[in-house]
Amino acid sequence: MFSKLRSIIFKLDPETAHSLAIKSLKLNLISNIFDQNIDESFFKTKIFNKDLNNPIGMAAGFDKNAEVYNPLFKLGFGFVEVGTITPIQQYGNPKPRVFRLVEDQALINRLGFNNHGAEEVINRIKSNRKIGLLGINIGPNKDSDDRVKDYLIGLKTFYEVADYITINISSPNTENLRNFHEQGKLEELLKFINEEKKILKTTIPIVVKISPDIIENQINQISEILLENKIDGIIISNSSESTRNNLIDIQKHQKGGLSGKPIENKSNILINKFYKLLKGRIKIIGVGGVDSGKSAYAKFLAGADLIQLYTGMVFKGPNITNMIKKELSELFLRDGVKNFTEIIGNKS
Repeated sequence: MFSKLRSIIFKLDPETAHSLAIKSLKLNLISNIFDQNIDESFFKTKIFNKDLNNPIGMAAGFDKNAEVYNPLFKLGFGFVEVGTITPIQQYGNPKPRVFRLVEDQALINRLGFNNHGAEEVINRIKSNRKIGLLGINIGPNKDSDDRVKDYLIGLKTFYEVADYITINISSPNTENLRNFHEQGKLEELLKFINEEKKILKTTIPIVVKISPDIIENQINQISEILLENKIDGIIISNSSESTRNNLIDIQKHQKGGLSGKPIENKSNILINKFYKLLKGRIKIIGVGGVDSGKSAYAKFLAGADLIQLYTGMVFKGPNITNMIKKELSELFLRDGVKNFTEIIGNKS
């Protein structure tokens, strides 16, 4: 059905189409589609001491304001990450700010953490009990004079309702946010996060979302800092400010973060480098170009414990988790794999 509607949807501005998708999910207009022939034992796993039916997650950015996480669980996502949420509501950058690169199966966005703010979102979550594993992605306001404080506000606001909290230091659309990748700034931020956790007497898992555009020596630095601060997970990666050379679409030079198929290989290489350094001590969530069983398989081989997607659903439709699981099942049967965890990090 989506293939028939796609040409109509793609005539709409991408942000308008996204708003319609959120409204459709809220009104339960998108039906849940499940294939009873899939062997679910291939996909059972655990993260942060909680059971998951499958390792396919919805990345932050789709459900920015925590409006449709339960409908997303019903579409088959094993976990959902909402946000990015800032302490105070903000509009984000001027429109147009999302661009659909159809020929490249990619998006470029420069949204800039548009969201309803922490207070409204926490009230919404408290009134809408989650039916699956929920991550909450937090960030600072654009005009904040103390960004570390903003992250602490996010932690204090959401630690009781989240299953994990993601510290987003990697959006290319908030000026100088990526400076937190620098050794001293990242050490300071995570020190304050851990101190706040002690004050709150919480063991909420902390995940750090990084940029795909980091340079080689930062991989070692970031790995060491995450291990020293006992961080629970790393998301590899956010959208890219580069990786434009081989794009076809005429909109390829739009300012913003590139997501989708063009960053798949870049993400996989980075995942594998972190996997070799972290050696299973920190969970890796792989993001970038996941839209099929083959692309998910490659992420696991590179070293991802879980995967996330967003752009893939834009191009493949709401039944994407079922499609991925079906294709993965065929690959697992071919290769004699009983559970996907057997292949994590098996890239030669």
